[in-house]
Amino acid sequence: MTSLFNLTGKAALVTGGNGGIGLGIARGLAQAGARVAIIARNTDKSHAAAKALAEETGVAPLVLTADVSSPDQVAAVVNEAKNGLGCIDILFNNAGINIRKLPQDLTPEEWHKVMDVNLTSAFLLSKAVYPHMKQVGGGKIINIGSMTSYFGASFASPYATSKGGIVQLSKSLALAWAADNIQVNALLPGWFETELTDGARAQVPGLYERVLARIPAGRWAKPEDIAGTAIWLASPASGYVTGAAIPVDGGFSSSLF
Repeated sequence: MTSLFNLTGKAALVTGGNGGIGLGIARGLAQAGARVAIIARNTDKSHAAAKALAEETGVAPLVLTADVSSPDQVAAVVNEAKNGLGCIDILFNNAGINIRKLPQDLTPEEWHKVMDVNLTSAFLLSKAVYPHMKQVGGGKIINIGSMTSYFGASFASPYATSKGGIVQLSKSLALAWAADNIQVNALLPGWFETELTDGARAQVPGLYERVLARIPAGRWAKPEDIAGTAIWLASPASGYVTGAAIPVDGGFSSSLF
């Protein structure tokens, strides 16, 4: 049974893989045997993350630098990843940013910036890896959504909109590419302790306590809590799962209060 979750010989790309949830995913994939490339904009941060992963897992990930909201840079970095890893079997679209303002205070430029990084990048990366996955007979694409894929957020309307879009993009790609043996799913993290949510906690008074009171598991998640579900969705064990949106939230989305 454990062979169903073995990623030995598989090559995985993780955008935003140099910190937070992305780094937790990259660590889990490497521990399961995958060759990993982390794609991010901050090269120094990526190399620091790669060094830490190499010390923990014994294998250094490939470090690639790109702005994943740029079609030209996406095309270039996917080709670079293919050359560096030999193939592309798994893609985690995890890159994300947030601008916390009330809707009436947002500029169009701020709206488009969040949408481009969080949602358009997932489309661009998925489209770019599709021919490589089709060529090898299949693949796995996992798009990282959020609890705001379900719930609104008065202080983060472009973020919530982009994450709602992630679910529908995943369903649409799953339908389009099922015949190519490419499974596309969305992974919906709950409230994790990351740099991104550190900003939210600093800007939204009482957020940590209100969220904690609603989590049946009794704690905010840590990046390593995402690894098991990430490995499952990337592995042969989920070969008949596509178009799904899987929460990893400690029960938050099941709780009324």
